[in-house]
Amino acid sequence: MKKRRKKTGCLHTFVALGGFLCLIIAVLSISYGIGTNVDVVKKIEKKLIMSDKVPYQEVVISEEETVQKFYYQQLEEEERLVYREILDGIRENGKEIYVHTSDAERANAIFQYILKDYPEIFWCDGTITATSYEGEEAYTVLQPTYSYSEMAKGIMEEEMASAIEECLVQVPEESSEYQKILYVYEYIVNTVDYDMAAPDNQNIYSVFKHQRSVCAGYSKAAQYLLERLGVFCTYVTGTTSTGQNHAWNLVKCDGDYYYVDVTWGDPVFQEAEGEEVSQLQNISYDYMLCNDEELLKSHTPDTDAQFPSCTKMDRNYYVMNGMYYDSYDGSTALLKMKDVIAAKGNPSVLKFANRDLYNQAHDDVFQNVIKAAAQDLAEKYGLTEVRYQYMDEPENNKITIYWQYE
Repeated sequence: MKKRRKKTGCLHTFVALGGFLCLIIAVLSISYGIGTNVDVVKKIEKKLIMSDKVPYQEVVISEEETVQKFYYQQLEEEERLVYREILDGIRENGKEIYVHTSDAERANAIFQYILKDYPEIFWCDGTITATSYEGEEAYTVLQPTYSYSEMAKGIMEEEMASAIEECLVQVPEESSEYQKILYVYEYIVNTVDYDMAAPDNQNIYSVFKHQRSVCAGYSKAAQYLLERLGVFCTYVTGTTSTGQNHAWNLVKCDGDYYYVDVTWGDPVFQEAEGEEVSQLQNISYDYMLCNDEELLKSHTPDTDAQFPSCTKMDRNYYVMNGMYYDSYDGSTALLKMKDVIAAKGNPSVLKFANRDLYNQAHDDVFQNVIKAAAQDLAEKYGLTEVRYQYMDEPENNKITIYWQYE
């Protein structure tokens, strides 16, 4: 599929807004999204009151449905009831959701957990007012902000359905977890334009309807598709090394945890961030199943949850495709380049396990190995002049070469 040029931007925000409400014992208004950073402001007023019977949200959702969700697992038993109460209320577009807790701030945190666990909840923008009451019975009332009504929500779900099914039907039933993750990674990069001005860019509707989004939409779409394919995937927020807010995914592949950043698989996003990118490059795979060490070079997860350690690189794309080097031998690198050239393929990639190994190999690769491979290309295809492009990425310990065959 032909790649379209993309616009840039990747933002997410946590805003807290508070105020006084008459005859309310505690008020806490908090907004959360992927937008512009705003300072957090909180103001809580408490007063003891007498209450009638509290109309708690009826819990229809079962424990079985939620128990596998990552952020749900972060909660204590009493908070899990609050989680299910809020979830049921959001699904019904409830204007007021009564829950079993007197901690308005914690109720808001659980609300945000739900939005991270359920990427299909696109009609709720992440803004909520949480009002806590203390008296004979302590409770909190949540008032979410909904972007769409029940009727509009149903129409939008139907609009997305065909694109989602068209995507999923292309995945053979016998596909491995690695193949499913790779398919979703490439599908999103190849079909979605990175555009900060895209409508609904904080949710999956922007991906499956408009094919334009930002990191929140990319990551939630990946989560939704992989969950549909039976692969564990959750949504992670944090910051990049430049201090920009960002979102990506944690997945489980063949029993081990890895990180995936679909947004950074798009080289046009990197170009917009100020990095030079070859026009020949289609997809970058540095964050297609990587470990903590690789991720933490450029990403810092938020501290709202305890994430499992990602210690392996076994299923990283470059490892799986013979492009990863944990030791260096020039003759081996040359043979792999010749294999690519024999198949008229592109690109040749050397991804090194660490900076020391990259530095050790660097001069030999550019002064000897690439030149020898270019000579092989000339002889094999009868060329009097050999052209190639390369990308030297010390921050990723990687060298990439694109061969021209005419």
